[in-house]
Amino acid sequence: MKTLKHIHLIFLFQTLLFLPVTFAQKTTINLEFIDKQLSDAAKQIQVLVQNTPEDKFPKTFENGQQKYSNSDWWCSGFYPGTLLYLYEGIGDQRLLDEAEKKLVYLAKEKNNKGTHDLGFMLYCSFGNAYRLTGDSSYKEVLLTGAESLASRYSDIHKVIKSWSWGTWNYAVIIDNMMNLEFLAEMSKLSGNRKYEKIAINHANTTIQNHFRKDYSSYHVVDYDKNSPKVLAKKTHQGVADESAWSRGQGWALYGYTMMYRETKQKAFLNQARHVAKYILNHPNLPKDLIPYWDFDMDKIPTSSKMYKNRALRDVSAASLYASALLELAQYTKGSESSRYFTAAETILRNLSNTPYKANYGENGGYILQHSVGALPGNSEVDVPLTYADYYYVEALLRYKRLLEGKPLTLGL
Repeated sequence: MKTLKHIHLIFLFQTLLFLPVTFAQKTTINLEFIDKQLSDAAKQIQVLVQNTPEDKFPKTFENGQQKYSNSDWWCSGFYPGTLLYLYEGIGDQRLLDEAEKKLVYLAKEKNNKGTHDLGFMLYCSFGNAYRLTGDSSYKEVLLTGAESLASRYSDIHKVIKSWSWGTWNYAVIIDNMMNLEFLAEMSKLSGNRKYEKIAINHANTTIQNHFRKDYSSYHVVDYDKNSPKVLAKKTHQGVADESAWSRGQGWALYGYTMMYRETKQKAFLNQARHVAKYILNHPNLPKDLIPYWDFDMDKIPTSSKMYKNRALRDVSAASLYASALLELAQYTKGSESSRYFTAAETILRNLSNTPYKANYGENGGYILQHSVGALPGNSEVDVPLTYADYYYVEALLRYKRLLEGKPLTLGL
């Protein structure tokens, strides 16, 4: 005869056993599809591997020409990060070997205090490498890099300074939300709560100053050098100062979803939900959910140099949306959760097909095509971008983990 305690244990075991399966029953993409996309991506990126000099990092492929950067470019961590994700997905040792070759040239950026992008540069690369290999030398790079990033924080402004160039006073861009995961994870790895405190303060200040009433985000907020006073709210990559630059909305969506995961603070979850609803409810969001490069592209005057390219899509924004929405669906319930998850599935399907997925051997070896870097500056217009590939592969891996009953996100 079973005791009440035994019944409770059996019920708990059955609940834990079937919870991932119950969620998986709601999926409309199967493991075969995901594995094929990961396999295709791994095959395609080998083309890029063959074309990339040992000490350089892929940047884009434009007008039939490969464009590379040095390690100090803000995107330098995405290429090794993508290789590591693909290694995790399909287990090809060549991918890990190539990634580790790049880490040798990237490691010196741990001392770079001149950029806020160390989360992109180091956490996407060394963070994944440390998670997958446990190599203690990678831990040292990460911890040193976190201290370098923390040096850009001001307790007066309660935010991390983004740019140190141009005529900006104390510029903070919405992209900076993405570097907070690095700090939050380093707090756990080091036991130093300073990094987590910086991340939380930055996220809270950004909620206060970066968002409009409809929860769309400004690109740049410029603060007074010596006080927390906001001097201006601008754009550097969108249609106009008051427009909603699509990738910027993605940085916000992903950033606040991640900050809820790291802190369990409801304010961050609510912010992510508001941003998600802004994106998914916008009348200018195309039916395939691959956004135009700016949600206000229809407001560009015919006299503008941007007018002819107003309808370009930004696949990099879509990749961000897919990965973030998969995670946000885990923290919400009912029809709201289903909406986020279904939207992520739609984006993944569409990114995995023409015209967004490149044919093998084309597109310079990049996996996806049709991203927009900075249209106002005529920079990286309708080209492949390393971060589009990174977040696309991340979204595929997250979906694969769900199908296999594993946690969607994996910390260090």
